[in-house]
Amino acid sequence: MKYNRHGRPDRTTKVKNIPDRVSIHERPAEADGKRFSDWEMDAIVGKDGKGAIVTLTERSTNMLLMAKLPQGKQPEPLAKAVIRLLLPYRHTVRSITTDNGAEFCCHKMISKALAPKGTPNPNIVFLADSFSSWQKGAIENANKLIRQYIPKSTDFSTISSAFIRKIQYKINRRPRKN
Repeated sequence: MKYNRHGRPDRTTKVKNIPDRVSIHERPAEADGKRFSDWEMDAIVGKDGKGAIVTLTERSTNMLLMAKLPQGKQPEPLAKAVIRLLLPYRHTVRSITTDNGAEFCCHKMISKALAPKGTPNPNIVFLADSFSSWQKGAIENANKLIRQYIPKSTDFSTISSAFIRKIQYKINRRPRKN
């Protein structure tokens, strides 16, 4: 018997744990992955929930940025790490799409630091619908590549920041489809 996949319905999210969340449906139409400076963000968690790595991918070039989070998925250190990683691109960052993880509840801090100066109510962080990982497919693919170097059962306390940078370097030099 043949199965046909029908279009997926838009699921508006039921997440309530992220204050002032801005839905992906409010993201500008230009953020379709064709222009530079639209980013996707996610966190990879280590064995037994200890330690984490924040990952960012630029959608048009597939450029990957990574940073180790020794405190794990705590929102404020994660937000500070994202700001530090994107600081060289602060004049060009237009949107960041992420999931509804509680680790992203400091999204306002990221928006305030990276949005163009003088913007009233700056908002550049958009959250995908619940259970809709395809809305941020570039970062999911990047995380899959990272897992070739750091398997799921890895304890992140044994991984150095230099090793993380080495993985980032290798993946960014790897030929990939755009």
